[in-house]
Amino acid sequence: MKKDTLSMRLVVSGATGFIGTALCARLVEQGHALTLLTRGSPGTNTGTKRWLHWTPGTLRDWDAALDGVDGVINLAGEPIAAKRWTHAQRRRIEKSRIDATHSLVQACAKARQKPRFLINASAVGYYGPRGDDIVTEATPPGGDFLALLCQAWEKEAQKAEELGMRVVRLRIGIVLGPGGGALAKMAQPFKFFVGGWLGSGKQWMSWIQLEDLIRLFLAAIENPVVHGAVNATAPNPAQNKEFSRTLGKVMSRPCWAPVPAFALKLALGEMAQMLLTGQRAVPAAAEKFGFEFRYADLQAALEASKPI
Repeated sequence: MKKDTLSMRLVVSGATGFIGTALCARLVEQGHALTLLTRGSPGTNTGTKRWLHWTPGTLRDWDAALDGVDGVINLAGEPIAAKRWTHAQRRRIEKSRIDATHSLVQACAKARQKPRFLINASAVGYYGPRGDDIVTEATPPGGDFLALLCQAWEKEAQKAEELGMRVVRLRIGIVLGPGGGALAKMAQPFKFFVGGWLGSGKQWMSWIQLEDLIRLFLAAIENPVVHGAVNATAPNPAQNKEFSRTLGKVMSRPCWAPVPAFALKLALGEMAQMLLTGQRAVPAAAEKFGFEFRYADLQAALEASKPI
């Protein structure tokens, strides 16, 4: 497999999140020099990490950091499930992704020596609810809030292709890993012996173990063949009832207390649809360029993620 230069200068946005923290730690281990863009208080600069404060939607001092770097990794975005989807929260979710990506591409356009690639996070929500249909990167987009969000998000990223940059759009599923993310929330009811599936339990869940996701990012960084949309999901999606029962088994807890759909809708409003519907996404593009998953089995992935 042909690879780019092993040691690179990279700019990363969204570096303090669940995925970003793990990815940046691995990149530093591999000897890459990172410039980390943060909307909060910058961290401590080291020999391999430099922090810069940035405000998505503006071009100020931070944009010069993209001049001459090898690549950009964009993970920025307001957490999808942190709050009820009020009108104001929907706007925050949209702006945090679309404005951030627009700003990064603008900065790349200003650079005298442009980055070679942009790896932009997206989500399998791009496809909208799909029932039992198998979803690949060739499946057309959906029309609900998350699908429209992902389309606008990816559209901003694709503008970097006009600058001669290689653009990878990773459509990420539910990330299973220790110490946080969606799994920490899903495991909470099981810890108190009240775990169960959601609604009918028939909705599909496209998942990926954190280690495989990090390796997929590395493959996208290192392999110039990788471009376009890539489903960042394991080869074996699971229905919610199967996922919940497997989680209970791994945690040595019963799976007996399903949450009715009406209760989720009452508690979460529109956001409940994200939990009651799903996508049966498979990683056709990743498998085509030769990526091998370490965690294709759900139980093994959950055990490695240490939910308890």
